[in-house]
Amino acid sequence: MPDGALAVDGAGRVAYSGAYAQLPRDTAPADIVDHRPGFLLPGFVDTHIHFPQTFCTDSFGGGQLLDWLQRCIFPAEAKLADPAHARRVAAAFCRRRIEVGTTTALVFGSAFPHAQDALFEESLRAGLRTVSGRGIQTVGPDAAAPLLTDEGTAITLTQQEIQRWHAADTGDPATALLHAAVVPRFALSVTSTTLHALGELYGSVRDTGVYFHSHLSENLSEVAAVRESHGVEHYLDTYDGPHSLLGRRSILAHAVHCTDHELSRMAETGTSIAHCPTSQLFLGSGTMPWRRVTARGVNVALGSDVAAGDEWLIPRVANDCFKVHMSEPAHAACSIPPAELLFAATLAGARALDLESRIGNLDAGKEADFIVVDPQRQSLLPERLAQIDADDAERVLFTLLMGMREPSIVEVYVRGRRLTS
Repeated sequence: MPDGALAVDGAGRVAYSGAYAQLPRDTAPADIVDHRPGFLLPGFVDTHIHFPQTFCTDSFGGGQLLDWLQRCIFPAEAKLADPAHARRVAAAFCRRRIEVGTTTALVFGSAFPHAQDALFEESLRAGLRTVSGRGIQTVGPDAAAPLLTDEGTAITLTQQEIQRWHAADTGDPATALLHAAVVPRFALSVTSTTLHALGELYGSVRDTGVYFHSHLSENLSEVAAVRESHGVEHYLDTYDGPHSLLGRRSILAHAVHCTDHELSRMAETGTSIAHCPTSQLFLGSGTMPWRRVTARGVNVALGSDVAAGDEWLIPRVANDCFKVHMSEPAHAACSIPPAELLFAATLAGARALDLESRIGNLDAGKEADFIVVDPQRQSLLPERLAQIDADDAERVLFTLLMGMREPSIVEVYVRGRRLTS
């Protein structure tokens, strides 16, 4: 909309969004800020990002996923055993989210409860929407030893985190910025017995709005190891036992090598996929087949997957998303429309987190999570946009999303409150 307006009421909700010329007098705000020729966009939703890996982007592991975890990530995550270091990481993590306009994130947490406390405390101070749970590991290689607990401790610590932090800011999940999740690292980090116990735990708290999050079928070696160690036909079966962890508010990252059965089961249960094309490129994991997955009816939202993903800015992830799916082989290749890319960066994430009625776009009545983008802060972007007819929304949006860099994000708001990094 070339000359649009967004009105925010005193409760931090969108009172009006549309053409400025049609702004109703009864919703006209007391203070008017003119951001032309900039853009107002919904705040970005990152559905898969690792808080303990904040300082780990661009780490050379000499191999793919499992090598990289052992050589780079497990040792780095173990350093959060130091409470002072954990607080530094939490502060940097939240500051970085504000800088790149990620107003909502599903955060893969630390193994250490004090580090999770630091994350939630810093998120609350910053005013960010955060869904997170401690990364649960009960088995693993020697490099992961500092991150491991026994099964009983894992269940107890997860219960305590839910009790302490789920909706801690308001006491009501329907209005809260903070939410807890049950987060086993991946199927190789826990036993079948532990997954069964986590399924029982999740079943007892699912109706309170607690989330489930883990990894799925990221790497072929991982998939083979999971099938052998758990004795299952499909990787997804590890999460879909008698006490299934699938369903609304369940988000699985990657899903690069899923079978048709797994995709159908995710669609049937309302489970979402956090698609992480940037990290899949970095680790050589392959590419989630966009056409095949979306045709099955699975909700797909974007995730940065920092630190395997080395881009914090969700439009950069969308940029990689467009490129990798243009490059899929033969009939699988597709040119994702700009509106669909924006959807994957915003409203699809809100849908995955069951927050679609609250955030994800700028509809009237929703909580006002948005960013202000000023192309003038970037070299060449204003000139590129000037070549496009302002009424050609598809081309304008495509150039903006593909070309946007961090300096152009000048203001970030959550629930109508401006955040500062």
